[in-house]
Amino acid sequence: MPKSLQPRSLREPLRFERICLEKVWGGRRLERAVGMTLPGTGPIGETWELVDRSDYVSVVSSGTWKGATLTELVHDSPRELMGSAKLTPEGRFPLIVKFLDASEPLSVQVHPPSGTRGPLGEGKSEAWYILDAEHESKLWIGLKPGTTREHLAATASKRDVLEHVLEWPARRGDIAFIPGGTVHAIGGGITLLEVQENADTTHRLYDWDRAGLDGKPRALQPSESIASTDVNASPKPHAAQFEALDAHTRCAGLVSAPCFAMDLYEIDGHRAFDTNDLALIYVVLQGRGSLVVNDKNGRSLVSSDKTRSASVIATGDLWLVPASVGPHTISAHDGSLKVMRVATRA
Repeated sequence: MPKSLQPRSLREPLRFERICLEKVWGGRRLERAVGMTLPGTGPIGETWELVDRSDYVSVVSSGTWKGATLTELVHDSPRELMGSAKLTPEGRFPLIVKFLDASEPLSVQVHPPSGTRGPLGEGKSEAWYILDAEHESKLWIGLKPGTTREHLAATASKRDVLEHVLEWPARRGDIAFIPGGTVHAIGGGITLLEVQENADTTHRLYDWDRAGLDGKPRALQPSESIASTDVNASPKPHAAQFEALDAHTRCAGLVSAPCFAMDLYEIDGHRAFDTNDLALIYVVLQGRGSLVVNDKNGRSLVSSDKTRSASVIATGDLWLVPASVGPHTISAHDGSLKVMRVATRA
């Protein structure tokens, strides 16, 4: 990190290097759904677009802060980056943002309750925005009414466990918020954007009787899964509902939870935003445009990055806007721009 810069200089949108992870259930669909270029030829299941953990950490890819890690930014400039937003109990950035390619179904799984840390691991809630889904693709979310822990214990590790899990059709443009403690699985043929709390504990109830990338069966955690499960949790996926904000902008409020908020914008023109003393994340889902920081007089401040202006945004990009940025404007170029805004929480 450029140590000579003062914390107040953290007033530009930040873009990060993409981390691609091979998964047994992954594929190459993100090349089509998001337009990204994937490395190698293997099954890419996840691309981590924003993460601050000990095993994986995002690195700024351009601009004044090129080469700095998200961990360093949080540690060295917490007030400028986060504003009033809360960090994790470990002092890390509170969210992880990913693209997922479920070419094959993910395991039937559960995460410990949101915000918890203990014998069951790190608790988390997450949300899925479906980018694309094949005909008859499915989601499994929540348990059927009357299901008990005894029912789960009798069927755990077997396909029979699906008899107790609610099944939903997967449709492009749907949103599903999955509170910690909810049994869930993503079916095959689905690509999505996932926003989650910064935690990485997954307990598997069932994994489709398949082997992992190493040819060995993946480990299951039936007792931990059942102990983590809220048997009454049964959230439903639903379609995004847009409303017009002005002649050039529509917005769909998707998630408003204690851990984060998600709003989807369709912009055909310009739209002014403000960080309101919180770190914001923008993920471009469609189109091309610009993200311009405004000074106190409303004039634009453009990055000095000569290889690629930090104001240019395009499909597949993630931009982290520090709380210290304040007012900024997003503009669409050559048609409509679809942008997911994710807000941290105080």
